Amino acid sequence: MSVNSPRIQPDEPIGVAVVGAGYWGPNLVRNFQATPAFRLRRLCDLDVDRARRVLGGYSTVEVCAGLDEVLADPGVHAVAIATPAGTHLPVAMAALEAGKHVLVEKPLAATYEQGRRLVEEADRRGLTLMCDHTYCYTPAVLRIRELLHSGELGELHFLDSVRINLGLVQRDIDVVWDLAPHDLSILDFVLPPGVTPVAVAAHGADGIGAGRACVAYLTLRLNTGALAHVHVNWLSPVKVRTAIFGGSKRTLVWDDLNLSQRLAVYDRGVDVASPDELGDEQRRDILVSYRSGDMVAPALTEREALRTMVEEFGRAITTGTPALTDGRSGLRVLEILQAASRSLADGGKMIELDEGHMA
Repeated sequence: MSVNSPRIQPDEPIGVAVVGAGYWGPNLVRNFQATPAFRLRRLCDLDVDRARRVLGGYSTVEVCAGLDEVLADPGVHAVAIATPAGTHLPVAMAALEAGKHVLVEKPLAATYEQGRRLVEEADRRGLTLMCDHTYCYTPAVLRIRELLHSGELGELHFLDSVRINLGLVQRDIDVVWDLAPHDLSILDFVLPPGVTPVAVAAHGADGIGAGRACVAYLTLRLNTGALAHVHVNWLSPVKVRTAIFGGSKRTLVWDDLNLSQRLAVYDRGVDVASPDELGDEQRRDILVSYRSGDMVAPALTEREALRTMVEEFGRAITTGTPALTDGRSGLRVLEILQAASRSLADGGKMIELDEGHMA
């Protein structure tokens, strides 16, 4: 660990400050306070009264309006940032330069280049930089990752993801930047090692004259030849949160709104015999057979994803190893989002991810 890194004594809780007491900040406050690895020292917000209301009347956590107070506190080893995306670069960079570990609400930054600067600064100083891709820490997504990494589903052939609802039309971003980061971060999280997106195409529509895409479809081409398809929509009268992972061995269906059966694994699919297994007369016609086996619904232990995410932040700081959703994962998501925006502007052209993922 670099000399700029905060010194944490063995068995000492990690002192943490939360910056931002708006929509997401209170959730971080609650989970940091409930996690033994951390001690919440400060809550920073320009609206000091709002921050005090978040903490309640009996809290000993210090409230401040200025970031400088947070960064000057030697007892603050880490900073969790829950502010608008446009502020992520200056706030996170200031924290890193002060020698603090950093957790950033998604997206990592407003642009790929800004995200790259944060990743490089964290690397240079030997600090943990983590992106709060909370969905990745749900029990369902952790199990999906396990099933894909273990090979139980086989080689991934396709992914179809739907995230639609009658949502709040944002004033500063389109539906791709609002909703797709969830699906893209999940895809990045669950793909087996060596399997990566290499290109993306995006089509969108603005049926209500909002001035930005309110409905969009993203198609990602993976380096294996597989396709991932993501549908995001602010205008649907019904809420749908489903994803289908089609593997060569089994197919998994994730319905996040089905509380009694979020996951279902189907031993059903198509088997194709290779030409080597066929006789001379059959080589011109590859033999296709259909498999119809059992469906299994894996049991999941329900646990708040944000608590698991906070614990992962603590583990990364303590061990000095990258978090499961480290800065590089946030950077990969930004790369795809920017390429998708280029594709939208260019009539749905397939855009190669030629910036390259940071190793």
